[in-house]
Amino acid sequence: METAQSQEQTAPGAFTAFARFVLCGGGVGVASSFAVAALASWVPWVVANALITVVSTLLATELHARFTFGAGGRATWRQHTQSAGSAAAAYVVTSVAMLVLQQLVAAPGAVLEQVVYLSASALAGVARFVVLRVIVFARGRTQAPAAPRAALPVPATVARTSAPADTAALCRAA
Repeated sequence: METAQSQEQTAPGAFTAFARFVLCGGGVGVASSFAVAALASWVPWVVANALITVVSTLLATELHARFTFGAGGRATWRQHTQSAGSAAAAYVVTSVAMLVLQQLVAAPGAVLEQVVYLSASALAGVARFVVLRVIVFARGRTQAPAAPRAALPVPATVARTSAPADTAALCRAA
């Protein structure tokens, strides 16, 4: 039978977490870029980006909770809400980047749109990693407070002297 300590997962280091973040979040991001491009042929690009951002955020938050940051379980509502806040900021970054592109280039090609979108997504992704690691999936916020430490035992080699029983001797000793 496993103990509570053996069931508890340790948080991965920053490098490992970032590698997992890139694999999970980047994979979802690349798939999202194609989904946005496909959906944008039927609805305005900003609407397509909003819909895909919602779906991809839910999926990525679950992946990050289970694999990236070592939580080992499903994401909580608080984590989904906080992750949605960082995704909203990423949505603004990608939308502004695409709107600026459309202002600068009259008819940008699909490749240029993908380059701009993925570049803006990568920039927003690095910021999201920091927010998710430091705030959303921080280990100290999801675990119960640690039990207070017990006092350290006094080594047996320490010699103990008996206190004088006489109060006058105590006063002189002070």
